[in-house]
Amino acid sequence: MGGALLHGWSKRDGLVISTLDPHSTGADYHAAEEITTRYDVIILAVKPQVMADVANSIKHLITPTTLILSIAAGKTISFYESIFGTTTVIVRAMPNTPALVAKGMTVLCGNDATSELQAQLSMNLMASVGDVEWIDDETLMDAVTAVSGSGPAYVFHLIEAMTEAGVAAGLTPALSEKLARQTVIGAASLAESENTIPAATLRQNVTSPGGTTEAALKILMSDKNGLADLMTRAILAAQKRGKELAS
Repeated sequence: MGGALLHGWSKRDGLVISTLDPHSTGADYHAAEEITTRYDVIILAVKPQVMADVANSIKHLITPTTLILSIAAGKTISFYESIFGTTTVIVRAMPNTPALVAKGMTVLCGNDATSELQAQLSMNLMASVGDVEWIDDETLMDAVTAVSGSGPAYVFHLIEAMTEAGVAAGLTPALSEKLARQTVIGAASLAESENTIPAATLRQNVTSPGGTTEAALKILMSDKNGLADLMTRAILAAQKRGKELAS
């Protein structure tokens, strides 16, 4: 995710970026104690499991005006305040990987130390790689993570599932994957273009009474084990895991 954001930010004028990552090509990497530069914004884009060690290693870089922007799932604002202090500006962001092609979706929230100007700065950074929303209730971040943060994986799995189903219906794997992939791309583009029309209406527009689409939707929209039921259970499982990562 950090790489996707970096790719998007690298195309934006006016940003001076240092990447502190031993695995990134061309990264400006040093041991934490060797870093002396002070940054306006520090992006924390490491796995939640190692976040405590990383955050503690950069405490000496924090100034009264430093903005900490974290994209780690599950790690709460109170977690960062326990390390950096409650007067440090801390913003949580949950982006997703379509940021790589400037089609990301990011939701942000900040602590009490975050000013409107700093909130706007955070939103502007994330807006360079897609759409943004700000929320005031941090408890919603696990649900955000489950829907949009993890969401691209659900869509990619939909392409996989449609491909397998097409093969079962007699198509070659290559043709079936092309049909599935382009159908998802096209439908997403139509949803973006017709963004004032509810998704339910777009679905209904494709569905002729007694037709092939209706036959398929009777399966997908069944009350038990239909797509809505499966998706709800999947998203609730992801939300639960996000809460577990906070502990």
